[in-house]
Amino acid sequence: MSDPVKLAVVYYSATGTNTEVAKTLAEAAEKAGAEVRLRRVAELAPQAAIDSNPAWAANHSATADLAVATPDDIEWADAVIFGSPTRFGNVSSQLKQFFDTLGGLWAQGKLADKVYSGFVSSATRHGGQESTLLAMYNSFHHFGGIVVAPGYTDPAKFADGNPYGTSHIDAQGNNPVNDETRNAARIQAERVVRIAQRLKAGADA
Repeated sequence: MSDPVKLAVVYYSATGTNTEVAKTLAEAAEKAGAEVRLRRVAELAPQAAIDSNPAWAANHSATADLAVATPDDIEWADAVIFGSPTRFGNVSSQLKQFFDTLGGLWAQGKLADKVYSGFVSSATRHGGQESTLLAMYNSFHHFGGIVVAPGYTDPAKFADGNPYGTSHIDAQGNNPVNDETRNAARIQAERVVRIAQRLKAGADA
């Protein structure tokens, strides 16, 4: 039997929504048999901006002890699930900056042939969730990665309705991560682990 899938969950979260989704993905992946690294990307915003928003400041403090992602985490992983809030229909600058640090691994071909997937949050319904995921997936194509979206591979996916990845509408903090989002995250994590395990087993054969 091949070794367990090594999965990195790498995300950016300002006010904590994506932190909760990332933890749910990590827990579901571990239950599915993966070895998991949960990592946040470095914050780029000045402390004054963080302190101006109580939810942002609270999440910043609560996740201070969580390890910051490095390129080593991506090299280590068989599969990576990246997460970002929407920023004008695109990924956050914090996650994009992390992508930009991966050029060395890309040049060595070390980003290729891994499984990649993504999750996202927005303040409003249709607030750029799909475009953010598709923009994120553009990077995965350049990595030479294998994109594994959840699709409608489970009947429960018709509840949240996003085949591109887990997404949550937080309504400016008024809509905490709920069972629908957690279930979508579970389905996505299990699918990513399952497909990555098949690829890993085939490579080891």
